[in-house]
Amino acid sequence: MNILIVSQYFYPENFRINDFAQEFQSRGHKVTILTGTPNYPGGDYYEGYGAFKKNRESYEGIEIFRSPLIPRGSGSSVRLALNYISFIFGSIFTSFFLLNKKFDIIFVFEPSPITVCLPAIFIKKIKNIPICFWVLDLWPESVVSAGNLKTGIIPKILNPLVKFIYTNSDKILVSSRGFINSIVEKGINKNKVDFFPQWAEPIFKPVKPDKNNLDFIPQNSFKIMFAGNIGEAQDFPSIIEAAIILKAKKNIHWVILGGGRKEDWVKAEIKKNKLENCFHIMGSYPLEKMPEFYAQADCMLFSLKKEYIFSITIPAKVQTYLACAKPVLAMIDGEASKMIDDAQAGLTCPSERPELLASNIKELSSLGQNELNRMGQNALDYYNKEFERTMLMDRMESIFNKMID
Repeated sequence: MNILIVSQYFYPENFRINDFAQEFQSRGHKVTILTGTPNYPGGDYYEGYGAFKKNRESYEGIEIFRSPLIPRGSGSSVRLALNYISFIFGSIFTSFFLLNKKFDIIFVFEPSPITVCLPAIFIKKIKNIPICFWVLDLWPESVVSAGNLKTGIIPKILNPLVKFIYTNSDKILVSSRGFINSIVEKGINKNKVDFFPQWAEPIFKPVKPDKNNLDFIPQNSFKIMFAGNIGEAQDFPSIIEAAIILKAKKNIHWVILGGGRKEDWVKAEIKKNKLENCFHIMGSYPLEKMPEFYAQADCMLFSLKKEYIFSITIPAKVQTYLACAKPVLAMIDGEASKMIDDAQAGLTCPSERPELLASNIKELSSLGQNELNRMGQNALDYYNKEFERTMLMDRMESIFNKMID
């Protein structure tokens, strides 16, 4: 089949849609990408790219059409709005170069913003082909949460747009079952909404590291690792508070991989609370290095603030933790917490409860290696049952075939 993927982000930006596109191309399908000029997460155009530079290229045999857009810059509300809006108009302009091509289906990848679907709807109306819309970020709920909005004006403005997009999508896939009610409440037929979770890229699997990247940490320490964005949503104030509670336990060490807007604040808090000996911010590393780092941790940590949208979200990093067979410490409400509990893959506590996180760390760090290995195996077994990549790709291929038929 001929598949047009519409995504604001694509290689060299690091998103799961890269793996998705390569997989379907390798299965013998013809994949074409309509995407933006790469600028995530740094906020500036990648080297060699510009608004009207490298607008056509090929990646792993996949033809890419890049639309001009305004880069996201520092990520302020104004710059993000300009980034999102410019992609809509830029990609509609670019889509005119696609109208002479044959496509069987349009697949829309939406980690945010939801407006990424508007160019797809434009193409659908002209070429009369179905849209499969994969929702990874729920609007307007995520906008309200990200902006810490206390007024209902923004949802009232966005809801008609969101409903229009859902109505014009022929199939809606959601990365968390918690999203379904929000979509149905907007008047969308529940029968066209299905749960379709994210998977871990093929590199995420249990490995034996070639070298010890954490050799600066004393042997026999209990190493808690966090990988990902150091941002507002990840609730680092609670993580720091848990570290303060456990400060007297010299064998417990925190390893943070990644970066983000809160990084400088976290570093200042570490220094202020004299946590330098147990709290280690190591910066960002290439994706392919992550399994090696994971292998050297005793458990993996993820946390999110107490927000409704986060309680119905399953962060993509959870699948990578499970696929690497690591016990998981979770400080989060709702769907993701239930998943870890169901898998018996670690210990959970509600969001913004650092004292309970500290208590869980004490319990986990007291376990023997056999018990930790058992949790890790439970994590891997659950991943293979619920999120295994080939199984999900087979299912998506079946969905596409049914929609085309």
